[in-house]
Amino acid sequence: MARLERLPLFLLNTVLFPEQRLPLRVFEARYMDMVTDSLKTEQPFGIVQIRSGSEVGGVAEPEDVGTLAHIEGWEMTEPGVLHILVRAGRRFAIDRVDRHSKLVLADVNLWDDEAAVTIPEEHAQMADFIRRIIQEFDAHRIAEPYRFEDASWVGMRLAQLLPVEPALKQRWLELRDPLVRLGSIHEALSELARNDDT
Repeated sequence: MARLERLPLFLLNTVLFPEQRLPLRVFEARYMDMVTDSLKTEQPFGIVQIRSGSEVGGVAEPEDVGTLAHIEGWEMTEPGVLHILVRAGRRFAIDRVDRHSKLVLADVNLWDDEAAVTIPEEHAQMADFIRRIIQEFDAHRIAEPYRFEDASWVGMRLAQLLPVEPALKQRWLELRDPLVRLGSIHEALSELARNDDT
């Protein structure tokens, strides 16, 4: 299992899924320094959802699983504020956290990418749903290549986009079986549809 030591963490009220593109607005000095260093070294940082605490200032407690973030682009349109676009890489499990610096640093164990699994017939409509979203609304947030036949890719994209509680998104991130994730997402979609009907 691959391991990274002293990986800087960006703690957010956001779950980042593999291959997802995410725009970020960076203004805290500690994160400005982290992003600047990442740009210089071309090394990723980690994005982890906050389990408890605040996104700005203070001490926040991270969830146990996060995702590597690779910077794809940046711009500074106003003094002291950096806008970056990241693309998510591999997931990781936090092994040890170091809070002795202004940043939260962690030793992490990287997870392998999920193997491609053909999407089952009973979930084919979920792939069609993602296809419609890309065609009609949100293509810029979903990076190519598109893999509508892959249960892992379809599940990750739905998990990224669906308006559900952060705790459920975190659970989907932590699942290691793409078919189990798809089943859980199918239940959430059914519940969203029922709520729309009431």
